[in-house]
Amino acid sequence: MSTVLDFSPLFRSSVGFDRMLNALENARRVASIDNWPPYDIVKTGEDEYRITMAVAGFTEDELTITQEQNMLMVAGHKSGESEENGQYLHRGIAGRAFQRRFELADHVKVVGAGLVNGLLTVELKREIPEEMKPRRIAIATGETLPRVEARQAEPEKLAA
Repeated sequence: MSTVLDFSPLFRSSVGFDRMLNALENARRVASIDNWPPYDIVKTGEDEYRITMAVAGFTEDELTITQEQNMLMVAGHKSGESEENGQYLHRGIAGRAFQRRFELADHVKVVGAGLVNGLLTVELKREIPEEMKPRRIAIATGETLPRVEARQAEPEKLAA
C-alpha cells in the first residue's frame, strides 16, 4: 500500500524550501530502486559523512566519481573481459556497469575517495562558508549607538 503525500500546502506557506520539497516529490516518484552495488551511508562526525560501496572486481581505472553542484555520481564500467581462463558455467560475481547518484545538501563536498578490498569509500564534508555561519552582534548601550552613514551623492552629479 502506497501513501500519496501532497506537498502543495508546504509550497504555499514556505519560502526557500522548494529544492527540498522537489527532492521529496522526486523521491516519491521513483519507480524501481536498483540495489546494486550495495552501499552504506554513515555520519562520521558533526558535518562529516562516508559512503561505502561494494564494488568487488572493479579497479580504480574502471570507476568514476563525479560531483556536479549538488549531485554525486559514482559509475563503474568494466573494461573488455577475456575468457582466456575458460568458459563460465555460472557467473555469480556481478561485473555489470552501474551508475549510482546521490543528492547532496548545500555545501557538501567530496574530500577524498579510496578503494580497498573491493570497497569504494567516498568521504564527504559539509563546509559552510564564513558569511553563512551564525555571528554574534554587539549591542551598544547609552549614547554610543553606532550610526550607519548614508552615502552622499557627489555634488557634480546632482548639478547635471
